[in-house]
Amino acid sequence: MQVPVSPAPLDRSRNGTQLALTILAVILSVGAYVLVTLGTTGKTPPGVGGFVAVLVGGYLAAHLLITRFAPGADPVLLPCSAVLAGLGYAMIYRLNPDLAGAQFGWLMVSLALFAATLVLIRDHRTLDSYTYSIGLLGVGFLLLPIAPGIGRTINGARLWVGIGPLSFQPSEIGKVLIVIFLASYLSARKELLAVATRRIGPIRLPEPRYFGPLLVAWFLSLAILFMEKDLGSSLLFFGIFVVMVWVATARASFLVLGLILFAAGAILGYAAFGHVQVRVHIWLHALEPDKVQALGYGQLAQSEFAMATGGVVGTGLGQGHPGLIPFAATDFIFAAIGEELGLLGVSAVLLLYVVLLGRGFRAALSREDGFSKLLATGLTTAIALQAFIIAGGVTRLIPLTGITLPFVSYGGSSLVANFVILALLIRITAPSTPSTRGRPLGRHRRPRGGQLGEGNDTVAAAETVVTPKDEG
Repeated sequence: MQVPVSPAPLDRSRNGTQLALTILAVILSVGAYVLVTLGTTGKTPPGVGGFVAVLVGGYLAAHLLITRFAPGADPVLLPCSAVLAGLGYAMIYRLNPDLAGAQFGWLMVSLALFAATLVLIRDHRTLDSYTYSIGLLGVGFLLLPIAPGIGRTINGARLWVGIGPLSFQPSEIGKVLIVIFLASYLSARKELLAVATRRIGPIRLPEPRYFGPLLVAWFLSLAILFMEKDLGSSLLFFGIFVVMVWVATARASFLVLGLILFAAGAILGYAAFGHVQVRVHIWLHALEPDKVQALGYGQLAQSEFAMATGGVVGTGLGQGHPGLIPFAATDFIFAAIGEELGLLGVSAVLLLYVVLLGRGFRAALSREDGFSKLLATGLTTAIALQAFIIAGGVTRLIPLTGITLPFVSYGGSSLVANFVILALLIRITAPSTPSTRGRPLGRHRRPRGGQLGEGNDTVAAAETVVTPKDEG
């Protein structure tokens, strides 16, 4: 007979693991910063003691909040994100010390909002009670840049909103809200979407009235592409939706149809927008200066030259010339890392993302209720697709799009949104605690006997308990 393991020793073990890994992450972050400064100036950075104190205080506070408000949560998520953010800060300092100061401020703001998310959202399942409110708010943030007077167009894309001295990308906030909305909407209707009653050739589809949300997501992604001229965000949001629908229904037909709709949207965008044609042309001919020099030869080609210069082990932090790459701190920071840390460095960065994604999808598999599964899947997919889009663009696997590398690239909006995603994933991985047991769970799957996490999910779906929602 197997003796059950008490949750208290398990929590203590995970807390110890998280603390040790977080200390290691801080050491790596500080080490990268010091090496960058030594490589460029030959001296240790001024005020390094204060930098270390603030960084240690911020991450130690994050660790203590997790142990207090999410005991037993996955101990790897915070340290992996800390290493990525620390390496990103070091490279930004290497490229532009002025930008590094702003990035460090945004990192502290991100940790504060990370803490606020953990403290305010004691049970992520309560978000399931605000489906349409969150969805409408998310769509509003996505379309906010087209509002007259506050929308800003930078480098051909209308992604920014400027209110006084504050400038930010609302799509980063909208990304999180849309994922929460989709998780709630699809968890309530996954059985209806999974029942295929219509056939189009070899593809079986559900009733059109249940199939409509996929078309709505397609039109929304096209709206982002047409009105904001943002190919990256359009691809990101549509990709998240298709993956979440596929996970909710377990029907490959949605993947096939999603690819067809994406191809149709890409062809339409290519035919309608000159800047999309330019990006594709540069992607195909990046190393042919006679064809693309007037269109931006220096950007993509210089990034490839930089990564080739880095070779296997890199030139060393502070020893390369990543400043020759235009927009190196934002769109091309992956190439800057490749030059100074080489193939081993970029492989380590990609492996950190693999660990984050593996833990996120593991959290999705471990949860019994549909909302938690879909929320963990959507949040993890958002990080995965964003990392793939920028890394694939820089390495010319796909056409380059203007999007940030999660936790690494310069950008306050992106950093804040990713730390909020991190807090939600940590909340999902945490088991039920005395502070959350007995709280209203909103609308979710409840197996027979009223114990969440017991019984078969298929049986639970047949015994769904629906509580009133704020939208009626």
